[in-house]
Amino acid sequence: MTIFNFSSNSDISNWKILDDVVMGGRSDGDFKINSDGYGEFTGKVSLENNGGFSSLRYYFESLKTDNYSKFVIKIKGDGKSYQFRVKDKRNNRHSYIYKFDTTEDWQIVEIPFSEMYASFRGYELDIPNFKGDQMEEIAFLIGNKKAESFQLLIDYISLE
Repeated sequence: MTIFNFSSNSDISNWKILDDVVMGGRSDGDFKINSDGYGEFTGKVSLENNGGFSSLRYYFESLKTDNYSKFVIKIKGDGKSYQFRVKDKRNNRHSYIYKFDTTEDWQIVEIPFSEMYASFRGYELDIPNFKGDQMEEIAFLIGNKKAESFQLLIDYISLE
């Protein structure tokens, strides 16, 4: 199942940037479709005012996903570490997280639901890992405890 496949005519109106400015930080992320038709998440992470993250979130109608066991994403990064996040219910305070490193080449990242742990505001929660029976939000986040520029290109996000 394809969650999102980027192209030059993709509607990205349900993709939203959420940076640390919600808590007084100074990070600044941006998202667009680039000239090659890929999703392009770029910006600068700042540690000022206790900041330190930028995220890109995609909101969608609830998907029944109990027939799948992993995300498959095709991305091209910048050599930095990122998090891929999912929420089974948009109103939950916690997300399920998988951390991955990028290279400067295109790569396919497979993210087993069973390896996505629950976290809230940087703290791992003592609840079971992601069951994967439904989802309403996915996200990419960069927050490596340092000030840095970043660029992540996204080709597609699917389920297997």
